[in-house]
Amino acid sequence: MKNITITLEPQVARWVRIKAAEQETSISRYVGELLKEKMEANLQYEHARQQYLALPPKPLGNPEEPLPKRETLYDRAVLR
Repeated sequence: MKNITITLEPQVARWVRIKAAEQETSISRYVGELLKEKMEANLQYEHARQQYLALPPKPLGNPEEPLPKRETLYDRAVLR
């Protein structure tokens, strides 16, 4: 493990002391676990994003038909 020094605002330091005590662990280990969870969530998100971007693009409609006009898209009887 790598040791680092961080600077915290007093209320943040108090909060992390309490949370670490509730988990019966050190502040270092508690903060390390929080950062590890954040890193893993980011890696999972990036992996899912890359999988999605690797999919072939799908057409939004029939390329033979023209796209609908704006007036048609926003013509809602409820708004009248």
